[in-house]
Amino acid sequence: MSRLPIVFFGHGSPMVALEKSDVTRQWKAMGERIGKPRAILCISAHWQTRGTAVTAMAQPRTIHDFGAFPQALFDVQYPAPGDPELAQRVRELLAPMDVKMDANWGLDHGTWTVLVHAYPEADVPVIQLSMDLAKTPQEHWEVGRALRPLRDEGVLIMATGNIVHNLPAMDWANPMAEPYPWATLFNDTMCKAVENDDPQVVIDYQQLGDAARYSVPSSDHFLPLLYFLGARHDGEDATFAPHFIQHKSLSMTSVLIGAD
Repeated sequence: MSRLPIVFFGHGSPMVALEKSDVTRQWKAMGERIGKPRAILCISAHWQTRGTAVTAMAQPRTIHDFGAFPQALFDVQYPAPGDPELAQRVRELLAPMDVKMDANWGLDHGTWTVLVHAYPEADVPVIQLSMDLAKTPQEHWEVGRALRPLRDEGVLIMATGNIVHNLPAMDWANPMAEPYPWATLFNDTMCKAVENDDPQVVIDYQQLGDAARYSVPSSDHFLPLLYFLGARHDGEDATFAPHFIQHKSLSMTSVLIGAD
C-alpha cells in the first residue's frame, strides 16, 4: 500500500456544509486526488480535553456543536462508521501516553462539515483524536509525529481548524474584504514555513507577537496544524488550495502534503 498524503482543512463557518462554492469544490477535488483511504483519523479544533482521547465507537454520532444556525444545518447527518481497531492502534502508537477510549463524542462539525464535501458517501470509517489542553505546541507536534506510521497503513491523517481565527474581529457583512495586515502577515508567515518544511516556526508561532495574538486569540483552531505538520516526512511538497482570508480575519487556507 502506498503512503497516503496528509491534509489540513481551513474549515470556516459550519454553514460551509450547505454551500456549493469554490471552497467546497476544491475540497471535493482534494478528496478525489487523495483517493479513498481505508480510514480517516481527524484532529479537529472542536475537541479539546483534559488528557488525550480517541473515539472508539462503532457508529459515531453527528454532533451539531453550534448555536443559532438554520434548521437545515442541524438536519445534516454524516453517518460514517467508526473504527474501534484503528482507535486501539492510535493508542498503541501514542504509548506510553495515556489515551482514553472514548464512547461519547462522535464527529463534531470541524470534521463533518468538510467530509460531506471531500467524502460525501460517508463510507470511509472516521475516528477523532482530541487535543490535550495541557500540552505545549511542541508536544502537540510530537503527537502528530508519533502518528506518522498510519500513513503507510491506509489511514488518512486529517486536521481541521483555521490558521487565522479571530471571530470578534471579523467583518461579517463583507466576506471578501481586504484582510487585516496582521492576519495577512501571520497567514503568510505560517504558510511560508509550511512550504519550506520549517515546522519550528509554526511551533513557535507566538514569537510573531501582535500578529500571533490577534490571529490566534485562542489556540483551538491553530493547534490542529501542528498535528498535521508532525505527520509530515522530510522532502514532501505542500500545495495550498483554497488559500485566502475571508471576513478580514478567518483564514480558509487548506494544505495538502505528500500527494503525487
